[in-house]
Amino acid sequence: MSGEVPGYAELEFDLPRALLNSLVSRLDHVQRVPLLQRNTSEIPEEQGVYQLFHKEVPVYVGKTDAKAGLMIRLTRHSRKVQHRVSLDPADVTFKAIRVFVFTAVDIEGDLIRHYGGNSGLAWNGSGFGSNDPGRERDTTKNKPENFDYQHPIDIDRPLDFGFSPLATAADALNLVRANVPYTVRPQRHGSSRKLHLDLESTMVECSQAPMTTRQAVEMIVGQLPGGWQATKLLGYLILYKEERSYPDADVIARS
Repeated sequence: MSGEVPGYAELEFDLPRALLNSLVSRLDHVQRVPLLQRNTSEIPEEQGVYQLFHKEVPVYVGKTDAKAGLMIRLTRHSRKVQHRVSLDPADVTFKAIRVFVFTAVDIEGDLIRHYGGNSGLAWNGSGFGSNDPGRERDTTKNKPENFDYQHPIDIDRPLDFGFSPLATAADALNLVRANVPYTVRPQRHGSSRKLHLDLESTMVECSQAPMTTRQAVEMIVGQLPGGWQATKLLGYLILYKEERSYPDADVIARS
């Protein structure tokens, strides 16, 4: 507007840049702490942003949403880095900031760009923040830069729990699923939440000796009716009544 109007003025305020500068400055002064559940459980379940570091190098920037606040997000990530090949969870740390007012500003995108984009943050864009991709993604070949390709799950670590001497295959499998930090996805009964009838109805004799996930799954599958296959993909384990191959995967048991 040319000229001056009595009683009127204009202000152009770059809200996204001001917010980004404030967040970066505040993050710089927050102490990094190990990404362990004892630490993440102390973080308030509030809206905000967070950074992950691997060996002190920034590798991931994320933000919360309506479904999961800071505590849930960080606790989920703390499980993600457990039982991984060539990754020591003690080397992963985090910072988090509660943001009291979320606007339409792309806070996460601005922070990612500030720290170098996906090329500067090794775990952004690598599938690190994803949940179970679902059945339709099982046949997708991983790229070498993907998190699961770099750090596949380790199913040969001893489990820290035992089995009942006799249980349904479903109960034994659910015990494994509840106690390992990666997805173990068994076939369900149609579209229901219940597992396949073979799993629900088959009784399995369980060893009382300490086992790894691989050994436990071999034990369960070995007592199922014919046709079952357990497959370890890079980031998770699946159990279906099938005989097929998958990219970047190992068949660990068949009935």
